This record gives sequence, structure tokens and C-alpha cells, in this order.
Amino acid sequence: METLPFRAAPTLETDRLILRGHRINDFQPLAAMWGDPEVTEFIGEPSNESRSWGRLLTYCGLWPLLGFGYWTVQERTSGAYVGDVGFADFRRELVPSIAGIPEVGWVLAAPMHAKGYATEAVRAALAWADGHLESKRTVCIIAPENEASIRVARKVGFEEYARTTYAGGPTLIFERTAP
Repeated sequence: METLPFRAAPTLETDRLILRGHRINDFQPLAAMWGDPEVTEFIGEPSNESRSWGRLLTYCGLWPLLGFGYWTVQERTSGAYVGDVGFADFRRELVPSIAGIPEVGWVLAAPMHAKGYATEAVRAALAWADGHLESKRTVCIIAPENEASIRVARKVGFEEYARTTYAGGPTLIFERTAP
């Protein structure tokens, strides 16, 4: 994987959302979101502040190391924190391996669920990726019970690629190839 020239998250805009790089003042809403059992139901245990702080630092560090990463998503009209969306290579121990393939992920604060924001944000991230990532293939992993995320993945062009186990539970791997 070749590092691309993006050292910081570019700002993306949709009709209702702004995707921008993370800032220090995103920590409190990020920590509240990741600490919410409703949000983490299919992801794992709710995060404490220390784990959320590590996540924020990771998000900021992805861009200069990989040339891609995660964005903070906020509502255009209110400026409210919606969640996080983006790409990473977390070097997950999966079979089949997805190492070296940009993995898209999304998580939204509970009050932002069921508004179409996940689909809108992921579409914007993928449109950016299609024009900027060296890899034309992207993947995502989703718990089989997470029907909402599976719907989002399918709406934006992902198809199930494999069934595996990750973190002790069944996991679906989806893939998408840029047009």
C-alpha cells in the first residue's frame, strides 16, 4: 500500500452533512457515543474515556500514515456531531485477510440513527475514495445481527464476500470495487 499525499482529512460536504478532520473538541461527543451501549451493541463493549481518547488519536494518526482515515460527521445546519466515518487498515486478524485493503467503517450517535445519515456519509466517503485511493477495492466487516449496517453496506454497493469469526463472534466481510 503506497502512502498517498493526504496528510490531513479533506473536508467533504453533502446536502445535509459535513465530513471533516477530527478536532480536540470532538472528544466529548465521541466519548459519549462510544460509551453508549446502544451504539456499540454490535461492535463490542462500550468504551471508557481512555479507549475513546485512543480512538480519537488513532483517527488523527491515520491520515499522515496511510493517506486516508476517518472523518467527524456533523450536521450542516446545526453543526451537531453525527458520528465518525472513514477508512483504515487495522491489521485485523481475519481469515480471509483484509490487511492492506482500505476498510470503511461508520458509527453514528444514537440520536442520529434512522435519518439516512450513515448512507449519505458513507456514499461521500466512497466517492472520495474512488477518486483518491490507489486500491479500487474496499471492504467492511459487520456483525450478522446488525441489519441496519448491512442495509447501508448494500445501498452503497457492497456485497457479501466471506463469513468468518472476529473477536470471538461471527462476522461478515463485504467488498466493493470502485466503478
